[in-house]
Amino acid sequence: MNFLDKLKNEFIIADGAMGTLLYSYGTDSCFEELNLSQSEQIQHIHEAYINAGAGLVQTNTYAANYLKLQRYGLEDSVKEINSAAARIAKKASNGKAYVAGTIGGNRGIKPSMVSLEEIKRSFREQLYCLLLEGVDSILLETYYDLEELETVLAIARKETDLPIIAQVSLQEAGVLQDQTPIAEAFSRLEGIGADVVGLNCRLGPHHMLKTLESVPLPKQAFLSAYPNASIPAYTDGKFHYEGDADYFRQSARDFRNQGVRLLGGCCGTTPAHIKAFADELKGLAPLEEKEVKAKKEIIVSEKPSPSRDLPPLQEIVKERPSVIVELDPPRKLDTTRFFEGAKALKEAGIDSITLADNSLASPRVCNSALGYLVKQQTGLRPLVHVTCRDRNIIGLQSHLMGLHALGLNDILAVTGDPARVGDFPGASSVYDVSSFELISMIKQLNEGLSVSGKDLGQKAAFSVAGAFNPNVRSLEKAVARLEKKIDHGADYFISQPVFSEEKLLEVHEAVRHLKAPVYIGLMPLTGSRNAEFLHNEVPGIKIADSIRDRMAALKDDPVQAGHEGIAIAKSLIDAAAELFNGIYLITPFMRYEMSVELSNYTREKTERLSRRKQHA
Repeated sequence: MNFLDKLKNEFIIADGAMGTLLYSYGTDSCFEELNLSQSEQIQHIHEAYINAGAGLVQTNTYAANYLKLQRYGLEDSVKEINSAAARIAKKASNGKAYVAGTIGGNRGIKPSMVSLEEIKRSFREQLYCLLLEGVDSILLETYYDLEELETVLAIARKETDLPIIAQVSLQEAGVLQDQTPIAEAFSRLEGIGADVVGLNCRLGPHHMLKTLESVPLPKQAFLSAYPNASIPAYTDGKFHYEGDADYFRQSARDFRNQGVRLLGGCCGTTPAHIKAFADELKGLAPLEEKEVKAKKEIIVSEKPSPSRDLPPLQEIVKERPSVIVELDPPRKLDTTRFFEGAKALKEAGIDSITLADNSLASPRVCNSALGYLVKQQTGLRPLVHVTCRDRNIIGLQSHLMGLHALGLNDILAVTGDPARVGDFPGASSVYDVSSFELISMIKQLNEGLSVSGKDLGQKAAFSVAGAFNPNVRSLEKAVARLEKKIDHGADYFISQPVFSEEKLLEVHEAVRHLKAPVYIGLMPLTGSRNAEFLHNEVPGIKIADSIRDRMAALKDDPVQAGHEGIAIAKSLIDAAAELFNGIYLITPFMRYEMSVELSNYTREKTERLSRRKQHA
């Protein structure tokens, strides 16, 4: 009987995890290569699932494509591995079960740089290999990216009339990575030509069932579900699953009541889990009609942030000259001098103190803790930097929610220097998101929604700055990045320090068309060594040769070198104040006296300019 004809009247129980069993046997390499080197072991696993009640087994080819096999140097073995896998599965089934040729997704939870063109080429190669071996159906599983799944599904539908099973993986219960409602995703997949649509991986029975409650039965296609055994635990450097088979038996009828007709298992499942499904559903007919639970409408409170007591900086700098100053959190526990500086800068009349997030990947006192204390003790507005480097998506959202709770609404979203440049060489960089995605994530909180689309009960009131590096070969490309950041929600920009009047003019011309204002960065030099280090070793900073020569001439007189650094900064302020409303002063080595002097000078300069314009 045809696979789809059988689904019209019966349940089909599918197999469970292949990788989990191989991993439990001590295999920790490329599972797909075992189709060649340990074919009997793969066959025995297929047979174990069939003996447990599986009527559909999938080939051991989830990652048997060019893009994933090249990690192991096996990219030239795509045909050999896929062909062997199909033959092994067919031999094991021996007419007792259908064989699905499995092709997994390439774009995971983390942002992917894999292009659709690369995916198309890789997919076609693997698809043709499986079709040539005469599989009974095609299983597209573990697709987090709906665009990728729609793309490869369209290719598969064009190339074959075989039944196609298309399964997405949820980021969390009820939520796809791009926030598309599950019912809409299934409808789109059915429209492209999927014969079975469903969910697999990532979550266990509980969350899959909760998701399916709001999903109506497809018009023509059938529903599938392949839950994980449980949420994975991590012990002694290894992942493992603790969900037992009896729990699966208890959930089997619930899957039936949600309209599922193809039911299997994903990560952590074993033949015992599949037997539990098969035994519980034996003799039962599939559901023909289903009552869908109405999805709760997300109603976000219109109550604003309780702590937005000042207009955002982007509004201030559009109306009048504005000065903000970076004062790095200290590397040591004593914060006395830091708070002395913060109070002095408050008295100098700056609009905000900016606090870096472990700059140069070196740990400092937490900038959000210092920002809160600065606000409480001095009344000065803190502008907290948030990097993509140190926190995954979970940590980033938690951190942002904490900033909201503390009333710290002004944020600079930055990528962050890689961990390897800092003084903790064993640390790793996370980079779950890019700076563009971080900006979007922050702005989504302003809509009262989490990164996964859940109601947060209140709208945040973040003002988001984007970082701007004008010290690059192609200023045009740098400005294009700013335009992209504006599209993602950036309200204004803060630049790396500029060290020449020529560069100030160049930057002004390049950004004058932007709707988001720019705070131009200026930094007093403390000496020749400081200038050479910044120029040669710090990403994003370049110092004109003429200025480096001036500092080099005073390398044996540190006091005079400091005065020269102030003089250079003042001359740049003179030029910058004519071009930009926003001045961003960066304090070197906690020498806040330099920033206080320059803040006062900037205020006096801008007041003179204002009077001159009034009299013009």
